[in-house]
Amino acid sequence: MPAAQRIGVVVGSLRRDSFNRRLAQALASMAPDGWALEIVEIRELPLYDQDDDGSPAEPVRRFKERIAGCRGVIFVTPEYNRSIPGVLKNALDHGSRPYGRGVWSGKPAGVLGISPGALGTALAQQHLRSVLASLAMPTLAQPEVYLQARDGFFAADGGIADDATRRLVQGWLDAFVAWVQQQADA
Repeated sequence: MPAAQRIGVVVGSLRRDSFNRRLAQALASMAPDGWALEIVEIRELPLYDQDDDGSPAEPVRRFKERIAGCRGVIFVTPEYNRSIPGVLKNALDHGSRPYGRGVWSGKPAGVLGISPGALGTALAQQHLRSVLASLAMPTLAQPEVYLQARDGFFAADGGIADDATRRLVQGWLDAFVAWVQQQADA
């Protein structure tokens, strides 16, 4: 049996039990046959400093190697002050440097997130899409998913409890996998 094709999942929150980490874990359990979703951690990345481009820290090397080995990347982001968290921007900066040798260019991207707020990370996703465009990452435009975290959103097994929401997220994930394949065929 051939090895599963890997999709990296970058969670824009460091909190161990964050809604977005839980959503990323639920997504990983929903991967279509032949695909594996793997969370690529950003917790150990130092603050980006261009002076370190010539000799990046070990966590930076590991991060970039893992991203480089993925067919696509899903960004699961919370919304902090109507934008993306600083830790996510830091990871994006590390992956884009040194100039001309980044790991993002041409790699298909998908964006989603969950928040207690009614807008469900819509503004953070908009900002992130703008950053991804500057990194030359073709980003899935539709469908869009903005999820509101409410009591009972996650089932006891970590999955998504509500059938309609689970189908929505599965539809998004299936569309993303098709997007990754389409980009490979282009």
